[in-house]
Amino acid sequence: MRSPARRIAEGRRQLHSPLWRAGAGEEVSSELAFHIDMLTKEFVEQGLPPDEARAAALARFGDLEAIRADCVTQGTQRDHAMHRTERLNELRQDIRSGVRLLLRTPAFTAVAVLTLALGIGATTAIFSAVRSVVLRPFPFAHPERVMYISEVYEGERGNASIGNLVDIAAQARSWEAIGALSFTSFNLDDAEVPQRVLAARATAGLFTVLGVRPELGRVFRLDEDAPGADAVVVLSHALWQANFAGDRGVLERTIRLSGRPHRIIGVMPADFDPTESGEQLWVPAAFTPTQKAEHDEHYLDVLGLLKEGVTPAQAEAEVDLIVRRLAELYPNANMGRSGSVTPHAEIVIGNYRERMLVTLGAVGLVLLIACGNVANLLLARGATRAKELAIRAALGAGRGRIVRQLLTETLVLALVAVAVGTALAWVLIRVLVASAPDGIPRLDDTRLDGASLAAALALGVLSTVVAGVIPSWQAARRDMQGTLREGGRGMGGARDRVRSALVALEVALSLTLLVGAGLLVRSAVAMVREAPGFDPAGVLAARITLPQSAYSEAPRVVQALEGIATGLSGQPGVSLAAITSQMPMGPGGGSNGLLVEGRAPVPENLVDSRLRMITPRYLEVMRIPLLAGRQFNDGDVAGRDRVMIVSAALAKRLFPGGDALGKRILCCEGSEQDPRTKTIVGVAGDVRSSGLGSAIVPEFYIPVAQAPAEAWEWIGRSVTVVARGAQPDATTLVPAMRTAVRDVDAGVPLYRLTTMTDAVRESTAEARFNTLLLTLLGVIGLILAAVGISGVIGYFVTMRHHEISVRMALGATNRHVLTLFAWQGLRPILAGIVLGTLGSLAATRLLATSLYGVSPTDPRTFLAVAVGLLLVGLVATLIPARRAMQVEPAEVLNA
Repeated sequence: MRSPARRIAEGRRQLHSPLWRAGAGEEVSSELAFHIDMLTKEFVEQGLPPDEARAAALARFGDLEAIRADCVTQGTQRDHAMHRTERLNELRQDIRSGVRLLLRTPAFTAVAVLTLALGIGATTAIFSAVRSVVLRPFPFAHPERVMYISEVYEGERGNASIGNLVDIAAQARSWEAIGALSFTSFNLDDAEVPQRVLAARATAGLFTVLGVRPELGRVFRLDEDAPGADAVVVLSHALWQANFAGDRGVLERTIRLSGRPHRIIGVMPADFDPTESGEQLWVPAAFTPTQKAEHDEHYLDVLGLLKEGVTPAQAEAEVDLIVRRLAELYPNANMGRSGSVTPHAEIVIGNYRERMLVTLGAVGLVLLIACGNVANLLLARGATRAKELAIRAALGAGRGRIVRQLLTETLVLALVAVAVGTALAWVLIRVLVASAPDGIPRLDDTRLDGASLAAALALGVLSTVVAGVIPSWQAARRDMQGTLREGGRGMGGARDRVRSALVALEVALSLTLLVGAGLLVRSAVAMVREAPGFDPAGVLAARITLPQSAYSEAPRVVQALEGIATGLSGQPGVSLAAITSQMPMGPGGGSNGLLVEGRAPVPENLVDSRLRMITPRYLEVMRIPLLAGRQFNDGDVAGRDRVMIVSAALAKRLFPGGDALGKRILCCEGSEQDPRTKTIVGVAGDVRSSGLGSAIVPEFYIPVAQAPAEAWEWIGRSVTVVARGAQPDATTLVPAMRTAVRDVDAGVPLYRLTTMTDAVRESTAEARFNTLLLTLLGVIGLILAAVGISGVIGYFVTMRHHEISVRMALGATNRHVLTLFAWQGLRPILAGIVLGTLGSLAATRLLATSLYGVSPTDPRTFLAVAVGLLLVGLVATLIPARRAMQVEPAEVLNA
C-alpha cells in the first residue's frame, strides 16, 4: 500500500498551476479530504468500524495543517518558477526577434543607433567630466568637514593675515585643527637646467586638517614649523617622478631651493593638491614672532577641520565674531572686515560647478532630441509593421505582450547604441581634456571608469523608455481588425499628432540650445572686441625670481633688474625692454589703499588699487598711452622725489572731476612722522590687467628704483621681463631674453614664457571654450531636429500616396500638394519655436554669470535663432514634400 505522503506528493505533481491562484487553500483542503475519505474506505473494507477507520486514516496522515501549508507553498513556488521561465523564454524570443529585425533593416538600424549613440556618448563624456570636477570627493580624510576660513572685505571673500590667523586659531572652539598656506616659488638649483617650481609655505596644521598620509616619509612636525628649525621640504608626486625618477631612496637627500639647502622628508600621493593650484613642493611657514603680531598683510589661505557635530554656520558665527573683534583692536588693518566659513570644495571648484552642470543639462537636451528622433523612427516602423502586429494579436498576443516585445526590441537597439556611444565617449573625453583651457580643477583626471560605464548603460535604458514607450503604446492600441481588413495600410490622426508633437519638442529643445549658444557667441565677440589697453603684438613676457640668498638687499635687486632691462634692450632684434612687478593679463599687485595728502585717514577716503613697480620705458614697451604728464626716467631713483603714475580710472577715483598731476599721495610705506608721500607725475591709460572681459581696476606705477625695500619681500623678488621685438613674432626674442638674464645671473631661470598675444587670447580661452562647446551641441541638436522634421514629412508623404493621388485626380495641382505638406511640417515647427522661446527665457538665466556685454534675454539673439531655425525647418520640410509632387495618380489608384 502506498504511504499517504507518497500519495500527496503524486497529487501535488498532478496539480496545474492555476490551482495556486486565489482559493488555492480551499482546493488543497478538498484534495486532502478526498484522500482521507479514500483511506478511510480502505480501512472499512479491511474490517474496521467507520469511526475507527476515519481515526486511523487521520492518524496515518498526521498534521493536516502542516501538509496543507506545505502543498500550498510548493505549488506557489512551482507556479512562480513556471512564470519566470515563461517570461525568460519570451525575453529570449523578443531579443532574437529584435536582433533579426535590426539586421533586416540596416538603414534604419544605422540611423537610429548613430542618433542615440551621439546623445549617449556626449552625455556620458560630459557626465564623466562633471563627476571628476564637481561630484568626486576630495582625497582628504574628512572632505565634508574641511572648510576655508576667509576674511570678507567689501562683500568679497579674501585671505587672512598671519596675526589674524594666530588669533582665530587661539580663540575659536569649533575646529579640530586649523592650518594655512601661502604660495611662492623657488629656483630649483640642483636641476641640470635652472628650473622654477611652484611651492607653498604651509603650517604643520595644514596636513592635520587634510588628514592625508604621505606616499613616502612624513610631513612637518610642529618643531620644524618654527623659526631657526632645519629647512625641510615635502615633494609632490609629480616633482618626485620628474626630477627623481620615482626613486624611493629620495628621503633625507638635500636639494637647494633658491640657494638654501632643504632636506627631503616626504612625498605626497599623486592626487594631493589641496588648492588645485599645482604646487610642486611644500616648506614650513615658520612664522616669526614679529610676523605673528602683524595683522595688515592678508595673503594666507586658511583651512580648518570642523569638529564633529559642528555646522559651518555655527563655525562661521564664531569666526565672524572673532574677526569683527580684531577689526576693533586693529582698525588700520582690519577695518570693515568680517569672517566667513565656506566648504573647501565650493571655493576650489567655484563657478565651474554651475557652468559644468549647465553644460550637462545642455547635452541632456541633445539626448532628448535624439530620443525624439528615434521615437519618430520607431513610430514610422511601427506603422509599416501594423499587419505583423495585427496577426500576432489575432493569434492571442495581448497588448501587454506586444508592448513588451516592442520595448525589448528598442532595448536591443539602445544597447547597441550604448556600445557605440561608450566608444564615442572615450574619444570625446580625450578631446575635451586636451582642448579645455587651463585652470579647470581636476578635469585632467576625467576617465571613462566604472561609474561612466554605469551612466552610459543607465542612459541606454532611459533612452529605451523615452524613445520606445510612446511608439510601443501606439502600436499596441492600433485597431488590429481594421488593420487586417486594410492590409496594413492607413494612418490614424492620433498617431500623426504624436509625431508632430515629437517634432515640436525637438525644435523647442534645439532652440533652447541655440539661444544659449548664440548668447555665448555674442558675449565672446563683445569680450574680444574690448581693447586690452596696450598693444600685445610683438611682445614677449617671462617671469624670473631672484633668490633671497644672493639678493637680500634692495639695491642689489634693483641693480640686477635694471641690468637685465638694459642688457635685453641691446640684444639683436629687441626694440625695447623693461621690468614690471606683475605680469600683464595676470592677477596680483594689491595695495592696502591710497590716501590723498591732507585727507583724513578714514576708510571712506582710502582707495584700493593695484601696485605695479616698473622700470623706465615700460609704458613704451607695452604701448600704454600716456594721457597726461611724463613717464619715469633715469632720474627717478632712491633719494630723489618719490613719484608715481596713476591710471585714468584711479585718477578719477582720487580726484573726481579734478586734475591729478602734481597731487601727493600716501601709500605703500612711511609713517605719521615720515609719510613718504609720492607725487603724481603722469596719468596712463587704463589696462584690462585681469583679461578681456574683466572690469577695469584702478592701478598705479612706481619706479623700481624707488620701491620700498620691503616690497621685494612682498612679491618674493619675482618680476616679469617684457620685450618688444622688431618682428611681429615675439617668440624670436626668447634666446635674447635668456641671454640677458644669464649675463646677470646664470642661475636664474625664465618661466611662464608667453607672448602677450597668447596671453590676451588665453584670457578669453574659457569663454571661447564654453561658447564652442554649447555651439557644437546646438548645431548637433539643429541637425537632429532637421533630420527629424524631414523624416516625419517623408513618412507622411509615403503613407498618403493614395490620398495624394485622389486629390490630384480631382484636379489638385502640384502647388496645392506642396503647400499641404509644407504647412503640415511648419505647424509643429512654429509650435516648437513658441515653446522653445518660453523655455529659453527661463533657461538662459543660468548663463547670466557667464555673459559679458549681453543680456540673457537679448531679443536680437532670440529673433535670429528663431528665424534661422524656421528657415532650416522649412528646407527640411520642402525636400521630402517635393516627392509628393512626383506621385503618379494612375499608378497608385490602379495598384
